[in-house]
Amino acid sequence: MAAAFKCTTTNYVSVDEKPTKKENCRPDGRELGEFRTTTVNIGKCLCSITTADGSALVKLGNTTVICGVKAELAAPAADSANKGYIVPNVELPSLCAERFRSGPPGEEAQAASQFIADVIENSQMIVKEDLCIANGKLAWVLYCDIICLDYDGNLLDASVFALLAALKNVQLPLVTINEETGLSEVNLKQKNPLIIRKHPVATSFAIFDDTLLIVDPTAEEEDLATGTVTIVTDEEGRLCSVHKPGTSKFTTKKPMGDDGTR
Repeated sequence: MAAAFKCTTTNYVSVDEKPTKKENCRPDGRELGEFRTTTVNIGKCLCSITTADGSALVKLGNTTVICGVKAELAAPAADSANKGYIVPNVELPSLCAERFRSGPPGEEAQAASQFIADVIENSQMIVKEDLCIANGKLAWVLYCDIICLDYDGNLLDASVFALLAALKNVQLPLVTINEETGLSEVNLKQKNPLIIRKHPVATSFAIFDDTLLIVDPTAEEEDLATGTVTIVTDEEGRLCSVHKPGTSKFTTKKPMGDDGTR
């Protein structure tokens, strides 16, 4: 996805807090289509979430996000008796950046939670029917808590990566329904991984004056940008979601040239 945009952008240097098209660099030295270094730690030993059924920690540059997945049993909803549940939640605590405050989830956290829910639904990374144990009787509920530990821009890309890595780390015990008692029986000695059907990847861009696109923006670049856009595709290149917060928009008055200008 980044490669597709690279031919339509040009690099810039920050001068007096304003991006210009004079030098081929960003404040951190990256090209416009260049991502920051990404690392991922998976599992209880590396993430230290011993109570989670699956976990992952992702660092995208200085942005650090941890995701823990907790699986519980519940009765399926009456109107979807053959489906389980996936409940994502994104938290932006005050410890991750000065811009966030303690208390109820802010607008940005709520928007991020809805974005993750849309990605799960649209990408079909997990089919909810796969979470059903007994039709109309029992199903899995996956609580996916995504917490930002250090915020330096591009929260959504890091969150999608952490979610996918944590889900691939989940091991669910075998659960059956005793026909005589009607009660569920859990076999902790026999566990199976989740069925991950798609692998969505998010790519975020910052928009500058409707003439520049830069990939994987930092917090400073997000603050200076006129808008952002996040595009989610799966491993087959299928478009899963487009997230465009705010009121800025692309213009179609002039085509963009090879040098990234209109």
